[in-house]
Amino acid sequence: MDFRRLVAERMIIMSFQAKQWTLCACHGSSFEILTRYTSQMMSGKIRCAHLLCKHAKSRNPESRRTGESTKEIPVEDAHKELQKFIDEFKGLEGQKLVDAFCAAAQKRSDCGSYKSGGDLGNFTRGMMQKAFEDAAFALEVGQMSGIVDSDSGSHLILRIA
Repeated sequence: MDFRRLVAERMIIMSFQAKQWTLCACHGSSFEILTRYTSQMMSGKIRCAHLLCKHAKSRNPESRRTGESTKEIPVEDAHKELQKFIDEFKGLEGQKLVDAFCAAAQKRSDCGSYKSGGDLGNFTRGMMQKAFEDAAFALEVGQMSGIVDSDSGSHLILRIA
């Protein structure tokens, strides 16, 4: 069997994620493969909001909210600011936590998602930076992370679905 035929029979392009085509080895009919893949993807989807504080070590040290540079902000200052939010949210849960978190993200986050209260929408593994993804997928629905550092800056993450 030649390589092209093997690829045609055993491989199918499953999804376009994170600007890359993901090739998945498959067996069975295309319908079965797509059904299995869709159910796996739906069960692997989560939704989070985050509050990002960019700082001097951020890969793009410019706030999407203000347009100002964050090159002069030490990492420690970003962490102190996020710790204040952690303290502010202590004791909140459920919708009260979601409302307070999203209001704070709208007022303070340096990510463009500040416009939607930090809501990043639904995502699956492989779509976010590794440190962020690992922290987000470790959370239960309604749970907030501690401070998470990624190439983008320092985050608080709230899993909302």
